[in-house]
Amino acid sequence: MENMVKKLGSWFFLIGVCIALIVGFVFGLGQTLNTNLTSWDNPVSILLAVLGFFVGVFSFFALGAITQERVPTFLIASLILVALAVIPTTTSIYYFKDLAPIFSNITKYLAIFVAPVALILIIRVLWDSARAKELIQSK
Repeated sequence: MENMVKKLGSWFFLIGVCIALIVGFVFGLGQTLNTNLTSWDNPVSILLAVLGFFVGVFSFFALGAITQERVPTFLIASLILVALAVIPTTTSIYYFKDLAPIFSNITKYLAIFVAPVALILIIRVLWDSARAKELIQSK
């Protein structure tokens, strides 16, 4: 049963990343071509956030794609990804103006997916560090 739940957590992670990449590319291409896709922004964002929440819950209990050893690397990568999503990319990719909306949307949707995972894993890291300190003091 535990092996099946681990596979499910890994599949949720893979599906979330694929959806974020595809939607980010399509929405970015739509902005480049002046196509209005803003009516799909909220439902896709909610879907990615919910998928991210489930991946975070699976990872909290060490049942997902993010194992205990990979948590620090994942948290650093998610911090960088969220920072990239916040920074306006239109000025940083000046010579590639058609790629700026695509890059911006891909990082935005990946950050929407990864942020709940990172938040839940941060809670896990804080919990583990507080628990370890408590055990050391009790000995």
